[in-house]
Amino acid sequence: MFLAKSPAIVKKYYSKLVWDIPNDENKIYLTFDDGPIPEITEWVLDVLKEHNIQATFFCIGKNVENHTEIFQRILKEGHQVANHSNTHVNGWYAEDSYYLEDIKKCQDKFASPLFRPPYGRIKKSQIAEVVKDYKIIMWDVLSGDFDPKTTPENCYINVIKNTKSGSVIVFHDSIKAAENLKYALPKAIEYLLEKGYVFDVVK
Repeated sequence: MFLAKSPAIVKKYYSKLVWDIPNDENKIYLTFDDGPIPEITEWVLDVLKEHNIQATFFCIGKNVENHTEIFQRILKEGHQVANHSNTHVNGWYAEDSYYLEDIKKCQDKFASPLFRPPYGRIKKSQIAEVVKDYKIIMWDVLSGDFDPKTTPENCYINVIKNTKSGSVIVFHDSIKAAENLKYALPKAIEYLLEKGYVFDVVK
């Protein structure tokens, strides 16, 4: 179960976290979690290149270590990279010291001022420490591509129905999400470009 649109009350309660990026230029922010993964991330990069748009990749440190050449391609093609922990640790169930160390292990592989908690799950005590060194980037539009109960068409609808100027949109460049991703991403990009949105990276 997930919410395609982040509720206003949640954004207000966790006000130290970045949920969207308001602007007057119709900019939106496409983000990808859990890569780099062979074939999947490379396919995403091909789609982005075809449409000449930039995105932000929240990378898992272990995947960066295992697939360095794909990570280098992300950088070479002008995309933003950001920390998504080293082993995709769930903050709700992790001791704070372990959680913070896992983030640092990812940071040791590549430096980024941006962090997104895996599963979007992070305790207030962890937030208090993480915000000292990072912007914590959440989202306001979740495609749901990772959910096997979500059809490819519903994944696409989740994105186009909820996106507005300033939206931070989440897809996953993972094997689990591949079927939904490959259907929804190109269609969503084409629709949003037709609506006059401008894609930018999170900074």
